[in-house]
Amino acid sequence: MNAAAASLHVTTSAVSQQIAKLESELGQSLLEPSGRSVRLTDAAGVLVEHTRQILSVMERAEAEFDAQRNNIFGQITVAAFPTAARGLAPLALQALTRSFPQLKVELTEQDPPKSLPLLVRGDVDLVIAQDWENAPITLPEGLSKLALFDDIADVAMHASHRLANRDIVDLDDIRSDQWIAGGQTGSILGDTHIPGRWCDQWLVYTLRSRGHEPVIAHTASEYATQLALVAANLGVCVIPRLGRGPLPRGVRIVAVRPTIRRHIYALWRSANTSRRAMGATVEAFRTASSMIARMLPADREQGFKKRTPNRRDV
Repeated sequence: MNAAAASLHVTTSAVSQQIAKLESELGQSLLEPSGRSVRLTDAAGVLVEHTRQILSVMERAEAEFDAQRNNIFGQITVAAFPTAARGLAPLALQALTRSFPQLKVELTEQDPPKSLPLLVRGDVDLVIAQDWENAPITLPEGLSKLALFDDIADVAMHASHRLANRDIVDLDDIRSDQWIAGGQTGSILGDTHIPGRWCDQWLVYTLRSRGHEPVIAHTASEYATQLALVAANLGVCVIPRLGRGPLPRGVRIVAVRPTIRRHIYALWRSANTSRRAMGATVEAFRTASSMIARMLPADREQGFKKRTPNRRDV
């Protein structure tokens, strides 16, 4: 009830009154007590499913009408995870603005645990998300998906670290280091708690699969803060190549084996597929992704020679 009120920008009392009015019109109870909270009745579940179908039909109708127009215009809201919002979205949005001046595209920065429910609910139109092989995201029904490219992450460590002069290190060689991670975040897709960033998930799951529990010494939501802690010689962290900014002085970047690889893709509601504005936006992100993938360093796990000292000092 509180979440519905917050989403609709009304009071909880107003939500309660609307539900009571709806129950009176339907002649059915929609909510029932569940401890100190409430839950949907079976009748409410049926109503929710019919409502979803109605909204889907309306969305498909709008998309079909939109597809018959010659011009691409309207509004698209894009939610992208932070490094994609920084390293990918500007290039795609710049191309859209140049090619389709009548199309308004609004960008919001959100990680998938928050952006996917917004997409399903219709609050955003396109989500740029990521996952990886050993911890994929389970996608809700009714969504379409386009793979964009794979991004790789490295380990940032202080210049005085015993392995800082290497080009690549085995994960087992740094398994006992103190790690700086993004912390924990609750997923509103379920009741479980997951590490705050995809690379933290990779770190936890991969080290546990090798029989090691990572030592998380510090948590920080921003990569810039994590790198500042590395620069203070307080631990090591995982940092992706996409959207990577300047490094603090004394921080070195080393590739890690096994490769830390994430899959980046675009998601949208399938009912919107025929909408020309959606097609143009997805294509802009696909084209931008191809350009970014060519600019990012390739997987450097094989064929390394010993690095020269200070080559990656910044």
